[in-house]
Amino acid sequence: MTREIVLDTETTGLDPAQGHRIVEIGCVELVNHIPTGRTWQTYLNPERDVPPEVVAVHGLSAEFLSDKPVFAQAFPEFLDFIEHDSFLVIHNASFDMKFLNAELKKVGHPGLSGKRVIDTLQIAREKFPGAPSSLDALCKRFSVDNTGRNFHGALLDSLLLAEVYLALMGGRQQGLSLGEAKLDGATLFSGGAPIRERPFRPARPHAPSDQENAAHAALLERLTDPVWKKISVGS
Repeated sequence: MTREIVLDTETTGLDPAQGHRIVEIGCVELVNHIPTGRTWQTYLNPERDVPPEVVAVHGLSAEFLSDKPVFAQAFPEFLDFIEHDSFLVIHNASFDMKFLNAELKKVGHPGLSGKRVIDTLQIAREKFPGAPSSLDALCKRFSVDNTGRNFHGALLDSLLLAEVYLALMGGRQQGLSLGEAKLDGATLFSGGAPIRERPFRPARPHAPSDQENAAHAALLERLTDPVWKKISVGS
């Protein structure tokens, strides 16, 4: 089983080294490239002023965030959801990982390894060099409906990114597992049509009869100068 967490963050700015903080984390669970329906999301009190542009882009005001948990309170539940061995699917992963590891460092955690990260921005640039590779552009390319994206929300963006990621990887392949179920006496492979049980039939003989062998020999005698007589053995 391969477990992946599609993840997005929203922040107060572009650089944690300048004191900017995470204000929202959203996660969507995939198992074997299939959404399970499990999600995890939290808003965070950034413990600092919220710039007006963050309010405009994310719809998150300082008043709204004032009673939300700080990262130090929320991170154990976050780490529990993403688990230590799950892959993290992130668009422009260096940005989110920079902020997540900065926040984790503040609470004494060693941080998340880049080895578990799948960057959809990098995948998109490799597949479509020179083409726009923002999440909105990829939604348009793969006909993913993002009409409800009035604000940049971490959970909404994670849900959209999950669809984009599956499309980048070749499309959602539901039902290709070989789990079986019985249905009205038929064997049903999940995602496929029922396969009816049929009575056993022994293999039919295919060896030629004596009459067929005789007819074949007579035909060979009638052939004049057949090509195989001109080919010497071992040539």
